[in-house]
Amino acid sequence: MAVCIVALAGAVAIAGCGAANTGPKHAEQSAAEIERTEEAAQKKQEVAEIEQDREVLAGIEAKKREEVAERNAKHTEALAAARAKKKEETAAKKAKREEEEAEANAKKHEQLVKAEAKKQREAARKRREAEKKRSSSVAQQPSSKVESSPVATTQTQPPSTGQVHE
Repeated sequence: MAVCIVALAGAVAIAGCGAANTGPKHAEQSAAEIERTEEAAQKKQEVAEIEQDREVLAGIEAKKREEVAERNAKHTEALAAARAKKKEETAAKKAKREEEEAEANAKKHEQLVKAEAKKQREAARKRREAEKKRSSSVAQQPSSKVESSPVATTQTQPPSTGQVHE
């Protein structure tokens, strides 16, 4: 702007010298040219300021978009972490439940095996006691010189004719 004023002052001085020779018409044209030059310079400066303002505004908008994108990314990351944590907790609970069920089933199976073993021992003990009684009762019977004939323990049935007898 200062350069324009200096140039304008120089132009006025030159125009003033030539005005004496040409007259008032030439002075009016010189003043109009000076005014147009000032207006053009002012318009250029305004355009430059507008362009600079646009650049600053574009920079601010870009920064805002970047901040919003960063916020969205952090939010998405937090959601993903929360989902992963929930999934991990669910898996841990499921694994614990399955482990407890497996332990309960193993304990139940162990109890069944022990009960079956106890039944078998009890049955074997009863068989031994029964055998002991039988052998002790045979030993207690008086021995005779006459051999006794074996007694049949099964009953004989008449041959079947295919009819039911009652």
